Amino acid sequence: MPVEHYENFPVASILLPPELRQPVAAIYHFARSADDFADEGDVQPELRLAQLSAFRGELDAIANGLSTENPIFLALGLVISKYGLPVQLFYDLLDAFSQDVIKHRYRDFEELSDYCARSANPIGRLMLRLFGEGTPLQLEQSDAICTALQLINHWQDVGIDADKGDNGRIYLPQDEMQRFGVAESDVRRRVTSTNWRALMKFQVDRARDLMLSGAPLGWSLPGRFGFEIRAIVAGGLCIANKIESRSYDVFNRRPVLKAWDWPGIFWATLVRPL
Repeated sequence: MPVEHYENFPVASILLPPELRQPVAAIYHFARSADDFADEGDVQPELRLAQLSAFRGELDAIANGLSTENPIFLALGLVISKYGLPVQLFYDLLDAFSQDVIKHRYRDFEELSDYCARSANPIGRLMLRLFGEGTPLQLEQSDAICTALQLINHWQDVGIDADKGDNGRIYLPQDEMQRFGVAESDVRRRVTSTNWRALMKFQVDRARDLMLSGAPLGWSLPGRFGFEIRAIVAGGLCIANKIESRSYDVFNRRPVLKAWDWPGIFWATLVRPL
């Protein structure tokens, strides 16, 4: 399962118990296909929204016990039924993908957090349910990790997102851009100024703190799933640290994980912080 094509999907196939590979693949194909409607190619917004609406109709059929001929939803319906997955989490994902088509600016962090709650957090909650977990504390920690991953991905891809479409997507909260003296034109021109560095330090520090608040989840979960969550946390923190080490110049030196990063990530999955 090529997880790298859907950055918020937090379980790699190599670590999955065999009995969960098909259920995870079914959820992945739903999320990947819907995300492609929202984010790929040169399709007009009206058609993107229509494609997502058709997916919503298929989800309605599942929720109401009706039949479907769409292979994505045939597989997904079986998984939802077998594991008792909350259908609302899939609606939340579709809402977030639709929002990506029409909303390209965020007034403040509260708005951005609401988007992350629907674009990222459902995946973690679905994985917990598949593994038979999901206490209130686990859900809270999972949400923190997933939102942090989404934020770090946004800060990693600021330049890429700003170039999408006619006006680009800028996920940086507008009130915080104003507070730090960074204009949209600075983002589009890829200006790495003192103000930009201060703004990005604020964003990265907040995402890192959020990730660390959820990190105990990886140590409370058993076996492969706990190992995977610890690796996801370590990988996200590694990207955050790379952004920081490059003086927040994500325009000219986009931070990505390299082969030499993995020994450190693996070590972080074995040694619990004090």
